[in-house]
Amino acid sequence: MPARGAESGPAARSGAHLPGEVAPVAFFARPTLEVARDLIGCVVATGHGATLTAGRIVETEAYLGEDDPASHAARGPTPRASIMFGPPGVAYVYLIYGLHHCLNFVTERDGTAGAVLIRALVPVAGREVMVGRRAAGGRSPRLSALCDGPGRLCRALGIDRTWNGESAQGPRLRVLARRGAPPVIVVTSRIGVRRAADRPWRFVAATDTSAPV
Repeated sequence: MPARGAESGPAARSGAHLPGEVAPVAFFARPTLEVARDLIGCVVATGHGATLTAGRIVETEAYLGEDDPASHAARGPTPRASIMFGPPGVAYVYLIYGLHHCLNFVTERDGTAGAVLIRALVPVAGREVMVGRRAAGGRSPRLSALCDGPGRLCRALGIDRTWNGESAQGPRLRVLARRGAPPVIVVTSRIGVRRAADRPWRFVAATDTSAPV
């Protein structure tokens, strides 16, 4: 099994064609836990042609509304979290520790808060572009950790806060529906949170053997 960031072959090179249908808004307009599970195996893509970068989702976490103490929406529709209460199928991008961007996709019906954090990808297109973006800070990344973590995958895909509110149906950002048989998924408690950390709302592709569980 390929480690995270280690997928090779024609699809991993810049300019590769990505098969699959763009996931419709209806895919995201469902209960957040369902979307978080069903995103495993889908592909996130940015750019086109020589700037195309994409990765298969292998780890997600679900965040709900005012009954989820770990969610940005726990205090209601604040200026930062209001996007989580809005229409589904758009990106929610924020900065943590003043350094790392995090990519989420808004879920649930309009007016109900929910979002899924994308925690890890396996590159399937534009790996060289991803490496260049990750190396821009002066240090070449390990291929096995190219998109291993929310901040790393955002840098690799070229995503920052200017992408907040971007549609997941394109043209700038696309989520492609999963193809083939559903993967085996391991369900665990969320990591990196202090509140409601015991809730089993983290989903990891079991075949991605490098994913910590």
